Amino acid sequence: MTQMRRGLMLAGLCMVMGWNGCGGKQAEIKEERLTVGRVQGEVKVGMSAAHVAELLGSPNIVTTDDKRREVWIYDKVSTDRVDTASSSYAGLIILGTNASDRSSSQRQRTLTIIIKYDEEKKVRDFAYNSTQF
Repeated sequence: MTQMRRGLMLAGLCMVMGWNGCGGKQAEIKEERLTVGRVQGEVKVGMSAAHVAELLGSPNIVTTDDKRREVWIYDKVSTDRVDTASSSYAGLIILGTNASDRSSSQRQRTLTIIIKYDEEKKVRDFAYNSTQF
């Protein structure tokens, strides 16, 4: 595909996206990350389940303990991949060489949060575990 064709396709895509945004109220998309710091700083014993849901969103797992009290579990896994490329080009008018080095690295992180509620659906205890490898 030529450079010009790519440019035209990109321009067309931008125009379509722009027209879709003019038709009314656009929803604001916020992606707030669930982190250990957020749990440490914002989740407190005695907090209501509704407030926890506002702060952290919906849990992945909801279960009950032996006394029928709710336990919420948030289990998040994320993978970050970084691709790097470096290239060098050296040549004369007729003779040229092209060398390219590519490398990628991957990092995986997990975060598990367990929130235990009392009979009145107030936080009675919480724990978390975070790994990175």
